[in-house]
Amino acid sequence: MTKSMHRLVFGLSLPLLLLADFAPEAPLGIGFVPEAAAIVGRPATPVSYAGVARRTTRRVVYAETAAVATTAAVATTAAAAAAAAHPPPPPVAPAGPVPIGTVVQALPPGCAATPINGVEYYNCAPGVYYRAVFQGNNLVYVSAQP
Repeated sequence: MTKSMHRLVFGLSLPLLLLADFAPEAPLGIGFVPEAAAIVGRPATPVSYAGVARRTTRRVVYAETAAVATTAAVATTAAAAAAAAHPPPPPVAPAGPVPIGTVVQALPPGCAATPINGVEYYNCAPGVYYRAVFQGNNLVYVSAQP
C-alpha cells in the first residue's frame, strides 16, 4: 500500500471509531465489550466452579499456614518454659590443681584464649591451660601443658 492509501484508510476509520465508542450504549450502538455482569458458571466469576475451587484452596492454605504458625509458636513457648523451669547447671570450676588430661564439658569462668606456638589454649588460672577437642560430635576441653 502506498502512503496515500494509508492516509485515506486512517482518515476514514478515525471518525467512525470516535463515534462508535467502546460501550454498548454508544451513539451508534456498536460495542466491543459485552456488558459487565457476572454470569453464573463462567470462569473467574464468584459462583463458578473455578471461583469456588480457588476460594476453597485459598482458605485451606491460609488455615494450614495459621495452624503451622500457631503450632510453632506453642512449641517455642513450651520449649522456652521448659528451659526456664530447668536451667542448665553452671560449669563447675575444679578445686585445686588440675591434672593434665582432665576432660571438662565447659570452661570455668574467667578463661582467656591464648595462642601459644600456633595452638590456641585457654588460660583459666595461673598454670592451668585447656585445649578444645572433639569427642565424637561434642566439643570438650582437656587440661594441657603448653
